[in-house]
Amino acid sequence: MKPHLLMGCVRIPAAWRLRSELVGACRLGACYLPGLFGFGEVFVGFGVPYCWLLGWEGMSLGKILLFYKFTPIADPQAMRLWQRDLCELLGLTGRILISEHGINGTLGGDMEDCKRYVRKFREYPGFKDTEFKWSAGGADDFPKLSVKVRDEIVAFGAPQELRVDEHGVVGGGVHLKPEEVNQLVADRGDDVVFFDGRNAMEAQIGKFKNAVVPDVRTTHDFIRELESGKYDWMKDRPVVSYCTGGIRCEILSALMKNRGFTEVYQIDGGIVRYGEKYGNHGLWEGSLYVFDKRMHMEFGLGTKDPGFVQLGHCKCGKPTNKFEHCVNEDNCRDLVLMCEDCYANPATRHCGREECAEVAAQVAAVAG
Repeated sequence: MKPHLLMGCVRIPAAWRLRSELVGACRLGACYLPGLFGFGEVFVGFGVPYCWLLGWEGMSLGKILLFYKFTPIADPQAMRLWQRDLCELLGLTGRILISEHGINGTLGGDMEDCKRYVRKFREYPGFKDTEFKWSAGGADDFPKLSVKVRDEIVAFGAPQELRVDEHGVVGGGVHLKPEEVNQLVADRGDDVVFFDGRNAMEAQIGKFKNAVVPDVRTTHDFIRELESGKYDWMKDRPVVSYCTGGIRCEILSALMKNRGFTEVYQIDGGIVRYGEKYGNHGLWEGSLYVFDKRMHMEFGLGTKDPGFVQLGHCKCGKPTNKFEHCVNEDNCRDLVLMCEDCYANPATRHCGREECAEVAAQVAAVAG
């Protein structure tokens, strides 16, 4: 984390401000501006040696925020401008999508700046009870800040079907806390069906035990799958839909109920909350795919945890949880589970399709 240049001054991040040495530095020409932009920042004039400030860079603690809120937004463009300016001011990076149905975001930055973001975010009346999930990481986990307006904050291709009010999605599944999920399974046994609300690729490294994983590459494919008849056998069974943080299942559960699934649930807070509660000693198995440069995360003690179940494997058979791009990047956009050895060798750095294997062989021959 580096000082932010603003109006001819250097803004000192909060993590630096509590040190007595900085108090002395501020006497060299700093001015304290309480309440500026609502954050009470310390500003130091350019007379303070820049290299002196850089000595405090290691004091910051980064975090990643995952959040969403379904609530009517009358002016999505105005919301976009507010969110963009707020994130830029705080030095946050990541992605935010806004629609008339609500907001969906993943942001990274200094922990103190993330806390400031949460406080300002909740000042908006429709966002005051928004739940934020915190995880390890920071601004460097995202290439830039992107704040956009879309027809949907999750692209199921059904913006006209989704209805929201001040309480959230109308007609969605019943929310279950992690312990209530376990109780449902204890009470109803094998009648309970876990239904994966993510892209099928994500389930290669982690899923709920015996879960149904639909054949989908994107969320746009779910409506086709639900209407295919493949899952009609589930329509009178208790179905627990799940996804990373819960947002996809807010919509998916409503789509399922609209198509005749009678008893649909969703996990409050998604896989993230369940994993925080039970780690590797509940009904979840494996790793969790995440949409930043980490690519995956584990719960509890990670892969060394005695209860961890390794689901992900490279095409060579070695265990791995890391997705990599196929070597044929000009024509193939697939992310493929690949061990370090196969990725390091151009001849094996491919998705397995014949045309990609041929490209890999050509690349290996040139590298020769």
